[in-house]
Amino acid sequence: MKPAVPAVATPKWVTLTSHRAWLLQQAETLFDVFERNSLNPAGGFYDLDMQCKPFAPGKPPGSKPGRQIHVTTRMVHCFAIAHLMGRPGADVMIDHGMDFIWNGHRDKDKGGYFWGVGYQEPTDDTKQAYGHAFVLLAASSAKVAGHPDADRLLADISTVLAERFWEEGPGATAEEFTRDWQPFDKYRGQNSNMHLTEALMAAFEATGDNDYLHKAERIADLIIRRHAAENNWHVAEHFTQDWKLDKEYSGSPVFRPYGTTPGHWLEWARLLLQLWELGGRKLAWLPDASKNLFRQAVKDGWDHEKGGFYYSLDWAGKARIRDRYWWPCCEGIGAAAFLNAIDGDAFFEEWYRNIWNFSAARFIDKERGGWFPQLGEDLQPNTGPFYGKVDIYHALQACLIPLLPTTGSITRGLVTMGVKL
Repeated sequence: MKPAVPAVATPKWVTLTSHRAWLLQQAETLFDVFERNSLNPAGGFYDLDMQCKPFAPGKPPGSKPGRQIHVTTRMVHCFAIAHLMGRPGADVMIDHGMDFIWNGHRDKDKGGYFWGVGYQEPTDDTKQAYGHAFVLLAASSAKVAGHPDADRLLADISTVLAERFWEEGPGATAEEFTRDWQPFDKYRGQNSNMHLTEALMAAFEATGDNDYLHKAERIADLIIRRHAAENNWHVAEHFTQDWKLDKEYSGSPVFRPYGTTPGHWLEWARLLLQLWELGGRKLAWLPDASKNLFRQAVKDGWDHEKGGFYYSLDWAGKARIRDRYWWPCCEGIGAAAFLNAIDGDAFFEEWYRNIWNFSAARFIDKERGGWFPQLGEDLQPNTGPFYGKVDIYHALQACLIPLLPTTGSITRGLVTMGVKL
């Protein structure tokens, strides 16, 4: 699949009233589906099946009845955005999620937050940097939305991250601990650090505390300026305790697959530009790095015959997990929108259109709502490791990022810039 008609032939899509209305419609459809079916009366939120109905206990295969922290926190973040957009009823979802983060996921005895919570006890009592990063994001978004419990959560999670996870030497986070804060192993990962960068920027926007921004800049310097630049802008995922690249590591197929993950190159491409803006455009290396990451991702990670981003590549740059997941396309849309607005090269407009064309045709479930999480080689929806309709975090941001300024996050655009969608 080749890119769309060159952007120079027509106005940018984001300048067209009809395209902006379409983006908003897609965002509202996502809110509709998850607001209607995901709220769990016992706390937290249900995972939804392909019909957008709550999964029965024990489904998907091998799962335990429970709620994972990244889902709970992302829902708070997304419905904080809905509140800022003036959506009636969003406050109910925020209240519900904030209550469960504090009274369900939080370890009242030993501190920190459980990854998975069942109906009687934790299903996974590990303390993971990835999950804690999203607690910080939820707290920051809830604060911007004016939630009364946001300061309490923000203070607690900031303390936990500073005292338990942050490693001042390398300027990055440790990965995971047992319930009583014993380290699992010496693994260090970029994925948790990338999402912590996102959350630290949100916390900086919500509070004005420069310590959050400084930490975000240090992580970006380690992961991108040092390591990605040395690997031809292929973002390395897995490291040893002293932050040496571990090319042999292979873990969870969802969170820690072998090799490299082009979707993360795209995610970093946007985050670097946001970091550049928030830091007053002082770090000159950030824009060039962003462009390099994006161009490398569409060159190596995109299937130029059928379309879509491969999930992972091996160290020779060849597709390893060939299924196309929804979230790399979502992150590609956000990155292309940022680069298109800041750089203006028609290349980025072409790819903005190309990725949206593929996503609208293949990932959006026009009949039942939500997005299909993965496609096989035949570009038809399939399952494993993802099942059902996943949370709306990536898809929602893909719909809203193009509508807002590049000077910060979605919440910043909706509040401080006074943007009318």
